[in-house]
Amino acid sequence: MRFFAIIVLSFLVSGCATTRHSGSFAEINDIRGAGVYHTVRSGETLWNISKHYDLDVDTLMKANGLKDSGVLEKGQVLMIPTASREPKYRPETRTRTSTVKIPVSSSKDSFIWPVKGNIISAFGAKVDKTKNKGLDIGAGEGADVRASKSGVVVYCDDKLKGFGKTVILDHGDNYQTVYAYNSEILVNVGDSIRRNDVIAKVGKTGRAKTPSLHFEIRKNGEPRNPNYYLSH
Repeated sequence: MRFFAIIVLSFLVSGCATTRHSGSFAEINDIRGAGVYHTVRSGETLWNISKHYDLDVDTLMKANGLKDSGVLEKGQVLMIPTASREPKYRPETRTRTSTVKIPVSSSKDSFIWPVKGNIISAFGAKVDKTKNKGLDIGAGEGADVRASKSGVVVYCDDKLKGFGKTVILDHGDNYQTVYAYNSEILVNVGDSIRRNDVIAKVGKTGRAKTPSLHFEIRKNGEPRNPNYYLSH
């Protein structure tokens, strides 16, 4: 119970990230030095790109001057900061200054969208005078809410102020996901959940004004922009 309390407390007190700013390609090269360059393709995320190169997402963001808001764009060039690091796949040829493309990840380790719908409040937007620490996704009342990634249920209750009926999954890699505003919770603390399992139903609890899902991705209790983890 102490573990669960620590996780819940971290969600209540942690801060939010700032807006995105990225330097020019030349500036990145001047600051970080030569390296392997990767061109973003449709459907790729910062998460699966970092996994292919065996890097932490934070390392990749720092190397490219990315802040924790916004989305990756098709054709955007990223520098892989450790030039000597071999990716988990083998391209035919590669040089220190080459532009590298990788297949879109289909790994079961990737995050998926927890519900189909439109974004009604983006990461960092103001919600009741506070910055949104995730995404609010509009969906039909009672629609299935699915686990974005495999994990274990560490919290399911309606006692988090503003969140309504909430489920929190721990993924065993310092990442947690949050699913709030639900009308119904279908899991219990301690349940092992597979990615894409239905864990709740979309509702209008907490601060929600319309049927929607509040979704967060957190690392060590700190909010991360879901747009860097979910393909578009």
